[in-house]
Amino acid sequence: MRKIAVFLALALPLTGHAQQVLVEAESFAHPGGWQLDTQFIETMGSPYLLAHGLGTPVADATTEVTFPETGRYRLWVRTQNWVEKFSDVIDATAAPGRFQVKIGGTAVAHEFGTTGAAWQWEDGGTVAIDDLTTKISLVDRTGFDGRCDAILFSLDPDFVPDNSSEVLPAWRRKMLGIAEAPRNEGPFDIVFIGGGYSGACGAISAARMGLKVALIQNRSVLGGNGSSEVRVWAQGNTPPGLYPVGDIVREFEDDATLSPGSYEEFEDEKKHRIVTTEKNISLFLDHHAYEVDMASPTQIEAVHAFDTRTGAIRRFTGRTFCDATGHGTIGLMAGADHEMAEKGRMGMSNMWAWENADSPQAFPETPWALSLEEGDFPYPRKFHAQWFWESGFNKHPLLDLEEIRDWNLIAGFGAWNALKNKGAYERNDPDKLAHGNARLTWMAYIGGPRETLQLLGDIVLTEEDIVSKKPYDDGCVLTTWSVDLHYPNKQYLEKFSENPFISVAVHGKGVDRKRGYPVPYRCFYSRNIENLFMAGRNVSVTHEALGTVRVMKTCGMMGVVVGKAAALCAEHDVSPREVYYQHLDELIELLRLPGNVRRATLQDEFAVDPALPALAEEETDWITLSQLEGIVVDDDQAELVGAWTHGAGLKHHVENGYRYIGAAKGDEIASATFRFTVPEDGEYEVRISHQPHENRSSKTPVTVRSADGETTVPVNQRIAPPLAKGFFGLGVFRFEAGKPGSVVVTNAGIDGNAHIDAIQVIRQE
Repeated sequence: MRKIAVFLALALPLTGHAQQVLVEAESFAHPGGWQLDTQFIETMGSPYLLAHGLGTPVADATTEVTFPETGRYRLWVRTQNWVEKFSDVIDATAAPGRFQVKIGGTAVAHEFGTTGAAWQWEDGGTVAIDDLTTKISLVDRTGFDGRCDAILFSLDPDFVPDNSSEVLPAWRRKMLGIAEAPRNEGPFDIVFIGGGYSGACGAISAARMGLKVALIQNRSVLGGNGSSEVRVWAQGNTPPGLYPVGDIVREFEDDATLSPGSYEEFEDEKKHRIVTTEKNISLFLDHHAYEVDMASPTQIEAVHAFDTRTGAIRRFTGRTFCDATGHGTIGLMAGADHEMAEKGRMGMSNMWAWENADSPQAFPETPWALSLEEGDFPYPRKFHAQWFWESGFNKHPLLDLEEIRDWNLIAGFGAWNALKNKGAYERNDPDKLAHGNARLTWMAYIGGPRETLQLLGDIVLTEEDIVSKKPYDDGCVLTTWSVDLHYPNKQYLEKFSENPFISVAVHGKGVDRKRGYPVPYRCFYSRNIENLFMAGRNVSVTHEALGTVRVMKTCGMMGVVVGKAAALCAEHDVSPREVYYQHLDELIELLRLPGNVRRATLQDEFAVDPALPALAEEETDWITLSQLEGIVVDDDQAELVGAWTHGAGLKHHVENGYRYIGAAKGDEIASATFRFTVPEDGEYEVRISHQPHENRSSKTPVTVRSADGETTVPVNQRIAPPLAKGFFGLGVFRFEAGKPGSVVVTNAGIDGNAHIDAIQVIRQE
């Protein structure tokens, strides 16, 4: 068995043997206004506390520390001057992230966070500890994202802490009293790592299949980019017409209709409730997966995760694992084949919002932020700086992740400083909002990334596959978003062309936005790690294809498919690949089950759970053939004579649209013939569909040719058809098996446009 962890090792030997006391900032009993940040553990080694106050100092974080003895201790704090890495373009000496440490009731004179572009142990001098149990506080001085990883007290004045970026190094575990052996969790049928739409919906799906499921999320809320922390509204449709894998996604999704919306719109509590109601799911919030155990070079045995507040380690064993991290970090640790674009990736957003108060609102000058003026950025209309506040296009999406987030912060604060303190916009355009009363209400400190890397499966889906509608027998998730790729916006490149922060979306053509393209199941498992699934934006697609599949509802449906495939892995003791090659028909049967069907275990029968919502098919402006009973012939299949015009503007048409034509000119009569053959002799009701409009004919002739001859019915197409799904009943007719019947529509003698959409033939019992 081999252990693999992702970190950048910069090990320094421990020196000295005197007693030390280590206090991890994330374990403070009362964090006050400081926020837990877990985004950059792979590169700097630890979670930390962040004073994200939007320019107003946050409330103190406090805790009590027990010392082995009183005396004078040397004080070390692991922190950084987070803007110093940008000193080539801003004034880093302003050090916006300054804070102090208060011991008992007295603040240490030294201000931390003033130097050091990288994470480091900053020397705070010696301090007196007069009581064995002492209150320690973090005192924010600015409200501008000061950060503290840990505090260390040493009785040895010559002791220098290890600045390794290793995750949970042995010396930290020893000083914190964390058990050497992790706590075992499992075995599980499947372990999902990542609690966004893909991981959460996948866990729900697997649980309803009767599997024992673990869901690991390194933050305190579910939803990922679609949570109140990031506030990207969920996009992509969950259309009818294939399998109901969108049911769970629609059950889980929130009501947000704008990016960024309000905290309440993203319904964190609802998402949490849906997951925790599932008895088969063990949810581990605030747990960061940082290491894998390999049973062999091609099979994962376990994933290690630690509690980001206490450091306690858990080891999760499972039959299968699903990397739903978005970053593909579990696949990386396991040695999965992957690809990462060298440059030109889509970036990461940190959006922000503001409002007008009833009185003047001050905002501190930000000499450390980007120096921006009117015209350097788009005006944040509707009180929002939206998705296009994005950077990191040519930065490493893992190693430079904290730099990308921090650049977004200095861009956002620089823009707000321009609006508030430089008189931008309102001075030159009195019709725009004045900003004297304006105040920032929110800025995301958790980034919303769009692209990191792709874990490779048996199929690497391409844009060409999608646009050409290349068929795959395992197509299962309908992607309906366009090929939406983001690039730096040339309009705002003048000042910071080397590291732009405003993007533009380029939407490619070719994706069927109504019906969707079915992404194959073979994109959702690793081609070289036998028991690794993936769901979300790290699945097996090219950079271009990622532009359509990466949106949250589409990613959620991937998770649902993985949950059902994992049931077959457990039931038949097979790999994800073998599900395709040996049990695809069974997978399709499971995909046909609606989201409100469940079983308690693999041994139980499926049944509808009355406690779950029976979701109607997603409301669409069109009707699929699968929604209609009997024999259905669409206008695309009709034999056309004459210049019929295709249309799709009127709602609730069948499939791709309809056709219409004006009155006949002279002897040039146009016709549309819908042919069909019934499976057995009998009487059948014949119906025809149309969408009403005032320019339609009130007497369109429709002729039914049956075993008894021809019958012509005039149809008033200006009024809505009375039957379900927009159909008009032409009557009941007798047809004989093997002998073709037909419905013919012409434009002879009409007083408007003749309209055709579809015909429906239903057997009468």
